[in-house]
Amino acid sequence: MSLSAAAQTAMTGVGRVDLLQKDSAIPGKELIQARVDFGHDALAPRHSHPGEEIAFVLKGTLQYQIDGQPPVTLHAGQSLFIPAGAVHSARNIGGGESQELATYVVEKGKPLVVLAK
Repeated sequence: MSLSAAAQTAMTGVGRVDLLQKDSAIPGKELIQARVDFGHDALAPRHSHPGEEIAFVLKGTLQYQIDGQPPVTLHAGQSLFIPAGAVHSARNIGGGESQELATYVVEKGKPLVVLAK
């Protein structure tokens, strides 16, 4: 589960803890689960994934922006489905640290995060 150097640099204040990586029963796909930690006002800039993502907010308040859709604000205990290849961003808009549990069903062997141009 790789992040490019550019993706790692662009996500200042955002860290991830990889929890699970397992081949899927769907040929060519893998399941990845990670905890993503957002510092105060941290931004995960516009990016996409080579598959679907389910973002579940564990702590704090995050605002998600999927291109072509209005922003969505989620609080702890709420979740959001992000379609495969959808360009999106996430920002911590709470007063402290925020966390999400990100679950992906993605194409095996492709970078997990691709920064948008």
